[in-house]
Amino acid sequence: MTVGRRVLVAGVGNIFFGDDGFGPEVLRGVATRSLPPGVRAVDFGIRGTHLAYELLDGWGALLLVDAVPGRGEPGALRAFEVGPDSVPVAPLDAHSMDPGAVFGSLRALGGTLPRTVVLGCQVENTGEGIGLSPRVEAAVGPAVDMVFEIVDQLLESDSAATLQPDGTEG
Repeated sequence: MTVGRRVLVAGVGNIFFGDDGFGPEVLRGVATRSLPPGVRAVDFGIRGTHLAYELLDGWGALLLVDAVPGRGEPGALRAFEVGPDSVPVAPLDAHSMDPGAVFGSLRALGGTLPRTVVLGCQVENTGEGIGLSPRVEAAVGPAVDMVFEIVDQLLESDSAATLQPDGTEG
């Protein structure tokens, strides 16, 4: 493990909008297992400003677990790295959990985005209602496993390495 490396695992999403609750549900699964030293897992839900403030605390890496639209079959998981310029930065919005708004808030607060990996799950339904669709629910267990795999990669890597879509470093 790289000395001093700290990883924040952030689950985001709104449990009142079906599959958008994927991130919080994965964080519930992560909470049942032990995390390595230097790793903190938090369900931020829809509290984007809180996540922005947390990122001011000098994290070496961020793993953002979220539902994603329009990227394949419902329940499909994908890990990808994002940089400060790869996500459009939305204006400061204290009530938004959109990653662009979080990154905009972080910048407005004087912070910089650490190395960031998104673990996303393709949604099926984000209409009003509590509970994940069956295919997204089936992806929760594998996503929990992927969180631990990605965290291990982030802890073992230096900041110059990049995470490949298949989860390997390159």
